[in-house]
Amino acid sequence: MAKSLTLRVITPEAIVLDEIVESVVVPASDGLIGILPRHARMVAALDSGTLKYARAGEERRLFVAGGFAEVQSDTVRVITQASERPLEIDVERAEQAATRARERLRTRAAAPGVDLDLLRAEASLRRAIQRLRTAQSG
Repeated sequence: MAKSLTLRVITPEAIVLDEIVESVVVPASDGLIGILPRHARMVAALDSGTLKYARAGEERRLFVAGGFAEVQSDTVRVITQASERPLEIDVERAEQAATRARERLRTRAAAPGVDLDLLRAEASLRRAIQRLRTAQSG
């Protein structure tokens, strides 16, 4: 029986992670999904959030900016627009992004006639908050 998985996290710029791990938890769009060796084949849409994985008995974390995860033959592939380890996250930049998104949302609430892409502002705020949570957990 397989006791490990191969975890690959891929962005348009690079393969961010390619490691042998014991388990993976991905932030799916409808909740967290835990993946262990011998998991059934699966494809899941991801939300922005913290991907967790265990390696050598130690839990590690990684921010992922949405995308999708595919499980096949004890390999988990995560395709995402962006990914960062907790120590790589620029906390100040994430806080500024959250502040800008909150301001755009306040402007929208105060003046409903203003042409503002509400969905983009909400998504930006979610990504910034998730980056900050991942940075704080690392």
